[in-house]
Amino acid sequence: MVETGLIRIFAGTGRGKTSAAIGQGIKAATRGKTVSVIQFLKGKADGEFDILKRLEPEMKLFRFEKSDVCFDDLSDIEKEEEKQNIRNGFNFAKKVLMTGECDLLILDEFLGLIDTGLMTKEDLEELISAKPADIGIIMTGININEEICRLADEVTKLETVVFS
Repeated sequence: MVETGLIRIFAGTGRGKTSAAIGQGIKAATRGKTVSVIQFLKGKADGEFDILKRLEPEMKLFRFEKSDVCFDDLSDIEKEEEKQNIRNGFNFAKKVLMTGECDLLILDEFLGLIDTGLMTKEDLEELISAKPADIGIIMTGININEEICRLADEVTKLETVVFS
């Protein structure tokens, strides 16, 4: 049985948050669901997720940022230019939800937008309020707090443990 309409978070300092979210997307796609992935703060560098193009139209990847590098590596002037592109990505996410264009929306590194002040908890609440009951959302990011966790149905915290 596939659970639909859940809001999930993959967060923490460990590796694998994006991979876990993409894995859930692939699982949904193999069950006949449509998946939209919107990546934030990672730049438009190609390569790592080009394999997803083979899964279209069931699974589609969108990037709105124009820079080739991560947001944190940009100069202040470049960051200002990218802020509008990020806002466009946020608005696209709302449109996808309101029009029901997918069954699962993956917002990769969306929680990082809140950390950097590019988005607020209120923006996230606005996005969630646009969500029909049967569309799921998965968000990834490093930091979470109790307020953000309360907005989700399920939170998975990834932590890397190194044994020496």
